[in-house]
Amino acid sequence: MKISTSAIGESETVTSNWQWQHWEGMPYLTCNLLQEWQHGFFSRQFYPRSPETLVKILHPNAKVYRVQQVHGNKVLLPTEIEAAMSEEDSNTNLPPADGIVTDGKQQAVWVAGADCTPVLIGDVISGKVGAVHAGWRGTAQKIVPEAIGHFLSSGSSLDNLRIAMGPAINGKIYQVSEFVAAEIGASIVSVDRKEAVLEAMWELADSPLLEDSQPGRVRLDVRRVNEIQIEQLGIGKQQISIAPFCTYQQEEYFFSYRRTNQKKVQWSGIVSK
Repeated sequence: MKISTSAIGESETVTSNWQWQHWEGMPYLTCNLLQEWQHGFFSRQFYPRSPETLVKILHPNAKVYRVQQVHGNKVLLPTEIEAAMSEEDSNTNLPPADGIVTDGKQQAVWVAGADCTPVLIGDVISGKVGAVHAGWRGTAQKIVPEAIGHFLSSGSSLDNLRIAMGPAINGKIYQVSEFVAAEIGASIVSVDRKEAVLEAMWELADSPLLEDSQPGRVRLDVRRVNEIQIEQLGIGKQQISIAPFCTYQQEEYFFSYRRTNQKKVQWSGIVSK
């Protein structure tokens, strides 16, 4: 299997932190912050391949772990996933959660998205990694800080974490109600009333809110909200990178549920050392 590296085209310049890789002619993204790990943010061209198939591109000997994503803030360890799947009275093959943090070597953890933010995290000292599905509901419940908390509880230091947010819907496109914006905003500002939350969000540097012409609506950058949550933990900007791609606008590479209302996804995965 030959994997090549190149840019897609002059009109789609990738920042220095992000590169297109190719496997059998199909493109997927990698991030320099995660260069110590085998990882990938895969494009729609790989659909409908599952993580069990895609992992062979990253590390053929890694064991795959994924969950049933439910737009919450639950994070599981591979041992907890295995335990849940082995229960005789379990009604599902996959336990419900939206994040996985590894607890062993050569464990591949995966999340899927079609507008929501896929987040991959690595600890440069322990080699431990995590994968998080951060939709607006999970973001409102601080799913990424919850995953980071798992790293810290097992001995990681904030300074050693590297975090990459993959392709997701652009804030300039993502229209939501003021109620939804306030629900998410409450995760990054400390005020009580909905109106006060929105006012405080507008005052933030590089605000995640953008104006919308429709009354009662705003545009919301969910990845920026996640970035603020991470920075509020004490993690530096240099430890975070956001992919310069929009799932809604770049149809040739990504599925978008908001664009088509179809339940098709692209996978993102990373392998622990």
